[in-house]
Amino acid sequence: MAKILKIYPDNPQENLINEVIKTLNNGGLIIYPSDTIYALGCNIFDIKAMEKLAQLKKIKLEKSQFSIICNDLSHLSDFTRPIETSVFRFLKSHIPGAFTFILDANKSLPLAYKNHKTIGIRVPDHPIPQLIVEKLGHPIASTSIKDDDEVIEYSTDPELIAEKYDHLVDIVIDSGYGDNIASTIVDLTSGEPEIIRQGKGII
Repeated sequence: MAKILKIYPDNPQENLINEVIKTLNNGGLIIYPSDTIYALGCNIFDIKAMEKLAQLKKIKLEKSQFSIICNDLSHLSDFTRPIETSVFRFLKSHIPGAFTFILDANKSLPLAYKNHKTIGIRVPDHPIPQLIVEKLGHPIASTSIKDDDEVIEYSTDPELIAEKYDHLVDIVIDSGYGDNIASTIVDLTSGEPEIIRQGKGII
């Protein structure tokens, strides 16, 4: 059964965040709040956890497009090719925020992202995922709990989320009601921003 942890954005309890970190380090899956929709996350370097995440989304891991959740831009060079100054300035002016930025991937990606040519980078404007990444010491892999082709009421209510994913994840972080609009996906691989999906973030 999933453990429900009530963690409040204005004053996240350190002991509960530490419990989340321990779960991630042990290969567990979590559901966490963001500035858009509640999302599924796991340790980006744990291949078994990544496989569980893919299985949960009913896709093959090699076909997955899981975003990488960072708490700032300091991890960019770990996953992406060198980017132009203008692109970096654009990124800096839009994070944290409700955006997923597609960038050219480098060859040092974690095993689960092997052979990916591009990677989606996200820095949510929400203290809890930022704190999780900071305490974990590296980004997490992430995917929305919402399916693009469905309008689902449960996706905003952490209690209903916990009910649906009770035997599928290890921890559900209850941080109050979430949003029901996904992030805006912006492709930056050409050097100029191209909106792939309009979501909550406005450019």
